[in-house]
Amino acid sequence: MSARIHGIDLARALAIFGMVVVNFKLVMGATTGSPLLLSLSGLLEGRAAALFVVLAGAGLTLTARKMQNHGLLHQKQLQNKIVMRGILLLCLGLLYLPVWPADILHFYGCYFILASWLLFASHRTLLTLCAVVVSTFPALLLIIDYSKGWHWETLTYLDLWTLDGLVRRIFYNGFHPVFPWFAFLLFGMWLGRQPLHNIATQRKLFVRALVTLIAVEAAFYLLRSFAVESGMQDQDIRFLLSTGPIPPLPQYLVCATATAVLILISCIKLSQRFAHTAILKTLENTGKLSLTFYITHIIIGMGILESLNMLGDQSIELALLSSLIFCLSAWCFAILWSRKFTQGPMEWLFRYLINRAEAYSGHFIHARK
Repeated sequence: MSARIHGIDLARALAIFGMVVVNFKLVMGATTGSPLLLSLSGLLEGRAAALFVVLAGAGLTLTARKMQNHGLLHQKQLQNKIVMRGILLLCLGLLYLPVWPADILHFYGCYFILASWLLFASHRTLLTLCAVVVSTFPALLLIIDYSKGWHWETLTYLDLWTLDGLVRRIFYNGFHPVFPWFAFLLFGMWLGRQPLHNIATQRKLFVRALVTLIAVEAAFYLLRSFAVESGMQDQDIRFLLSTGPIPPLPQYLVCATATAVLILISCIKLSQRFAHTAILKTLENTGKLSLTFYITHIIIGMGILESLNMLGDQSIELALLSSLIFCLSAWCFAILWSRKFTQGPMEWLFRYLINRAEAYSGHFIHARK
C-alpha cells in the first residue's frame, strides 16, 4: 500500500463542507423552512465532525507506518511530536473557545495526546480500546449528570473556566468529549492500517458499513416508534433512543463510524477512477487546507453573517445558501493558493509553531545535559 491513502483529502474536504453546513445552521438558528432540507441537513450533525476525526486517525497511522522500520528512537521522536501537536491544538482550541464555544480543536488535541502512546499498538489493542471507550460513556451517564454545567437553551457551559467544569466538558459532556469521541480516532487508526486500495477490502468494508448503518438506524427508528406508542416522553426518547450526537450513545457512534467508512471508501473509489481530473485535484487541495477553512469559517464566515445581522431566526434555505457560498469561496481559494503554495496559511503556521517547539525542547534537553 502506498504511503498515502488516495481519497483521504477528498473525504477531508467533504467533512469540512459538512461542518460548515452544521455550524452555519446552528448559529443562524435555522429551524424554519423546508422540512426536507431540515431533515437532510440534520443528517450531517455529528457525522461530518466524526468523519474528520476518523480521517485524523487514519492520518496518524500513515505517519506511524513511515517509522515502523526506523528503530525505537525514531518512534519515540514521532510520539513526542504527536504529543506536541496535541498540546498546541489544545492550547489553540482553548484560546479559540471564547470565539467559538463549539470548537473541536481542544478536543482534537486531547485525542492526539492520548493517541501518541498507541501509534504502534496492535490491531486488536486499538479495537479493544475503541470498545472500552464506547462502553465507558453509558457507564458515566449512570454516575454523572449529563446536563451538569449546561444551559441548554443558550448552549452555554456555565462553569467552563473552572477546573472541574473544564475537565468535565472535555472528557464527558462537551460537544466532542474524549469519552466517547476518542473511539473515532482509534477506529480511524485501525482503518488506516487496512489495505484500502484493494478492491476486495473496499467492497467488504463498504458492504459491512452499509448493512450496519441501515440495521442500527432502522432498529432505533422502530424503538422510537414503539416508545411513542407506549407513552414515553419525547425528551426521554430523544435522550435514550436517538442516533444523534447529543448525547453520544453507542448507537450514534456506530452509525457515525459506518457513515465515515462509506464516505471514505466512496472517495477512494472516486480518486482511483478520476485521479487525473481537474475537479478532483482541486477538491483534494481543498481538503489539504482543512485547518485553514475550519478556522476561517468561524472568524470570517460567521463574522460576515454577524455583520449582516443574520445570526438567529433564519430559514434553512438561507443557511444552506450561506454555507454553499462559503464552500465555493473556499474551493476557489484552494485552487488559487495551491498554484504557488503546498501548505495552507494555518497549516504553515501550525507547522512553524511545532518546529519552534521542537527546537526549543531540543535546546532545553541539551542544556540540561
